Amino acid sequence: MSDPATDESSKPSAEAAEATTHFGFRTVRETDKRSLVGAVFDSVASRYDLMNDLMSGGIHRLWKTAMLDWLNPQPQQTLLDVGGGTGDIAFGFLDRGGGGVVVVDINREMLAVGRDRAIDRGLLRGLDWVCGDAERLPVADSSVDAFTIAFAIRNVTRIEAVLREARRVLKPGGRFLCLEFSRVSLPVLDRLYDTYSFRVLPVLGRVVARDADAYRYLAESIRRFPPQERFAQMIGAAGLDQVSWRNLSGGIAALHSAWRT
Repeated sequence: MSDPATDESSKPSAEAAEATTHFGFRTVRETDKRSLVGAVFDSVASRYDLMNDLMSGGIHRLWKTAMLDWLNPQPQQTLLDVGGGTGDIAFGFLDRGGGGVVVVDINREMLAVGRDRAIDRGLLRGLDWVCGDAERLPVADSSVDAFTIAFAIRNVTRIEAVLREARRVLKPGGRFLCLEFSRVSLPVLDRLYDTYSFRVLPVLGRVVARDADAYRYLAESIRRFPPQERFAQMIGAAGLDQVSWRNLSGGIAALHSAWRT
């Protein structure tokens, strides 16, 4: 009789032992999530901004304005905007008199849209576009005054890694701000929002972006993202301080703020 301690058949296979994560409501290997998310944004990049306007009724612009209001850009302030490929936060920061911006996004198609929009606006200086991974940023330690990430952190494989990177690249006294879909706090609104998310969004995605699955993933990824208090705890665990948050539109989205001390 074979010894269970040494029997190869009793050991988990390499595939079974491999770390997994979620892609919407699906469980996938961690090594696969990056390409799956990349395919989503490759598919919708050219219509991403239009879809944001349609599916939020333009409210996403008010949320981004609230983010910039809280940041309060200053002339000598440098910003790292992560996952900001199409440029909304970067443009708003510069329009308000902020200093230079580096936009880092893992998706080249999204960056191409952002660069084209910048050229159309005549923004040729003080704005850099970098293809890079939010979990391993190509940015020096303690080099930026502010770190923003809007509607992107729920798409990464390891949220904790992104938060640690935020602390690493921020200067002492630097500001972290995250805008993300969150947990609806109003009982009636949450049911309406669920109906809209799972019935209307995929139809909009099919008609406008020609990709219903991408917007089905969007709805699912929102439901898998940690609620406001839990996400605040994760930010603190990454070494950022003075963590706080504000609900927007009844918790459909939330702004989280923290500082590197």
